Amino acid sequence: MKQTFSLKQKYIQFIHILIPILVTQITLSLMTFFDTVMSGHSSPADLAGAAIGSSLWLPVQTGLSGILMGIVPIVSHLVGRGERDQVDFNVMQALLLSLTVSIVVIVGGGIALDPILDGMGLEPKVQHVAHYFLVAIGTGIIPMFGYTVLRSFIDSIGQTRISMTITLLSLPINVLVNYLLIFGKMGFPRLGGIGSGVASAFTYWCIFILAFVIVRKSEAFTKYQMLRKWYKISFAKWKELLKIGVPIGFAIFFETAVFAAVTLFMSRYDTKTIAAHQSALNFASTLYMIPLSICLALTILVGFEAGAARLRDAKQYARLGIGTAAGMSIITAIILLVFQNGVASLYSDEPAVIELTKHFLIYAIFFQLSDAIAAPIQGALRGYKDVNSPFLLAFVAYWVIGLPLGYVLANYTSQGPYGYWLGLISGLAVAAVSLFLRLAYMQKKYAKDLGLPSQ
Repeated sequence: MKQTFSLKQKYIQFIHILIPILVTQITLSLMTFFDTVMSGHSSPADLAGAAIGSSLWLPVQTGLSGILMGIVPIVSHLVGRGERDQVDFNVMQALLLSLTVSIVVIVGGGIALDPILDGMGLEPKVQHVAHYFLVAIGTGIIPMFGYTVLRSFIDSIGQTRISMTITLLSLPINVLVNYLLIFGKMGFPRLGGIGSGVASAFTYWCIFILAFVIVRKSEAFTKYQMLRKWYKISFAKWKELLKIGVPIGFAIFFETAVFAAVTLFMSRYDTKTIAAHQSALNFASTLYMIPLSICLALTILVGFEAGAARLRDAKQYARLGIGTAAGMSIITAIILLVFQNGVASLYSDEPAVIELTKHFLIYAIFFQLSDAIAAPIQGALRGYKDVNSPFLLAFVAYWVIGLPLGYVLANYTSQGPYGYWLGLISGLAVAAVSLFLRLAYMQKKYAKDLGLPSQ
C-alpha cells in the first residue's frame, strides 16, 4: 500500500486491494455453495442435514474468525506508522490465540452437539447427516482458524493477490473431494451430505499448510521476517487482540447466528421448505461476498490512512467503498430478478423445492440491498478501531428488532416462513441507517482526538 493524492489514485488502489479479496471471498463462498448444491443432488434429506449442520457451524466459525481478524487493523496501523518490526510478534500471538480458541471450540462442541440436535426434533436421516457433518468439520477447526490469522496478515499489508491465489487453489480440491465422497466415486464410500463436511476439513488443512509456507518463505514478506522466531505467549497482546477482535467477532456472530436461529425455527416446517430456505439463503450469502469484500478492503485502507493520521484520505476511501457497494447491489438485484428460475434450479431437481426457492429469492433481493450499505460501513468503522458500537448496533438490529418481528410475522400472520425474511430485512435496514450515523460521528471524533480539523 502507498499514500495516494487524488480520487483516481485512491480508486485504483481500492480496486487493487478489493478484487483479490472479492475473488477470495467468492471462492470461499463457492465452497459452501458446492457443498449445498452437491448435497442437494444427493437427496433432500442430505441437503436439509447439511443445511442444519452449516447453520449451527457458520455462526461459530464466522464469529470466532471475526475475533481473530482483530489482527487486521492492528497490522494496518503498524504499517501506516512504519513499525514493520512489530508485525511478526503480533501475528505470532494471534496464531497462538487461534490455537487456544480451536481447542475450546472442539471441546465445547463435543459436549453440546448431541443435546442441541436432540432438542430440534429433526427427522432421523436429517439428524444423522447433521451430526456427522459437524463431526467431520471439527477435524479442520485448528487449520481453519490458523489460516484466518495468516490470511488476515497477508491482506492487511496489501498482498491480497497472494491470499486470493491460495484460496483459488482450494476450490478444485474441495469440489473434487466433494464429488468423491458425496456420491461415492472411484471406490470411495458414498457419504452424502456428510462427505461435504469431510471435504471442507481436508481443504482447510491444505490451505493452512500452503499459507504457512508462503508467509515464511516468499520474498513478498522478507521485510517482515515472518514466523522465523518463536515468541512466548503475551497475555498483554492477547488482551489487545481480544479488545479489538471480540466486538468484531460478536458483531459477525450476531449477524450470522440470527440466520441459524431462523433455520432452527423453520425446522418445524417440512424438509422441502427447509431445503428451499437454505438454498435461497446460500445464494444470498454468495451475493453478500461483494459488500463483505468491500468491508474488508475498507478496514485495511481506512486503517492505513487513519494510522498515518491522514483523515481526509480515510474519509474518501469510506465514501468510495460505500458508493461502489450500493451500485453493485443494484446490478446484482436486477440479475437475480431476471435469472430467478435458473438460480432456483441450481439447488434441486424437484419442482416443489424449485418453486419454494423462487419465492425465497424475492426476499433475498431486498435483503442484499440493505447489506450493501451496512457491511462497508462496518469495515470503515473497524479501520478507525471503532468496534464496540457496531457490535451493539448489530445485536439490537437483528436480535431485538429483526428476529422477534420475523417470529411474529411467521407465526401470527399469513406470511408463514417468509415472515422470518421480512423481519431480517427490517432489522438490517435499521442497522444500515444507524451504522451510517455512527460513521459520521466517528469521523468527527477521530479528528478531534488527534487535534485535527474535521475534513
